[in-house]
Amino acid sequence: MLLGGTAWFETDDEDVASHEWRGLTFEPLRKRGHSKEGRDNDPQVIIALAVTREGVPVRSWIFPGNTADVTTVAKIKDDLRGMKLGRTLFVGDAGMYAADNLKELSKGAGRYVLATPIRKVKEIKDEVLSHPGRYADIAPNLRAKEVILGDGERRRRYILCLNQDEADRQKWRQAEILKTLKAELKSLKKDHPKAACRLVTSKRYGRYLSLDDKGRPYLDRDKVKRAEHLDGKFVLTTNDDTLSVADIALGYKGMWIIESCFKKMKTTGLEVRPMFHWMPQRITAHVKLCVLALMIQRAAELATELPWNRLTATLAPLKAVRYTSENSTIVQATKIRPESATIFKKIDISKPKTILAVD
Repeated sequence: MLLGGTAWFETDDEDVASHEWRGLTFEPLRKRGHSKEGRDNDPQVIIALAVTREGVPVRSWIFPGNTADVTTVAKIKDDLRGMKLGRTLFVGDAGMYAADNLKELSKGAGRYVLATPIRKVKEIKDEVLSHPGRYADIAPNLRAKEVILGDGERRRRYILCLNQDEADRQKWRQAEILKTLKAELKSLKKDHPKAACRLVTSKRYGRYLSLDDKGRPYLDRDKVKRAEHLDGKFVLTTNDDTLSVADIALGYKGMWIIESCFKKMKTTGLEVRPMFHWMPQRITAHVKLCVLALMIQRAAELATELPWNRLTATLAPLKAVRYTSENSTIVQATKIRPESATIFKKIDISKPKTILAVD
């Protein structure tokens, strides 16, 4: 499976020229482009990972920050073809859903499962969401049903999924938003066009509002109902008819594990961002080292069946203590707790000796 993201830089300048280092030529990497974090004014690079179903990285790519999605897809497909894998399946989020990307992914009998932007695709809003049929239980808190539209070459296969836990969370968040919105509307003065415009254009509130005959915003109950109808739902599309509904739903759910890995690279101790390097070879080395650290982290999590924060918390009390007397220095390990000993055994690492060094 594949996943992509961006990493931004603490600088206002883009890279212009290529860079020579030890006989190698590195093309400019720091470029402004569409940022998934909303930092379009900052130079960035695009990072892509190919991972196993369990979220273990097997390959990574670094692209200039202004590279189009379709270009990254073509390059990644070519490189994976060179690895002679038995079968690859591209699993992507709604940001990858575009006609050019679908065409590129389909080349050479390529197979994909992509999430769709529900609110932006008319036939999904009008037909898929209201299509009759029962949901099948796929996993705890995950149900799905198949929707086929069209015939022959124009046939489109969609999988409508419902996550009840997420539906409950979204329902609670929406109630909080509407509570705040009602207060905002109540405090809105009659002649206050700037404040009214701010509410209507807001990403947080705008989807629930309409304008009356006098151009003033009001809470549209029909829009609220349509938003509630989407709670916990997401729609997948695929060009692989050999995959069952359960395979598709679980395959995309597996991408959540990958996304959590990518999130770890960005927000945990792996510190893939922000970056302060400017030479492309250092940027590349920084990302590769972070991917290597992620691979080690995932290997430990899989071997111990524990999340990384539990592993580090369990091993944190283990220290090396230095004792110094007049004639010698002794480095001694603190007592190993049973939980720590179990972790060492599972990851096949010898327990540290009690006496580590004597000088």
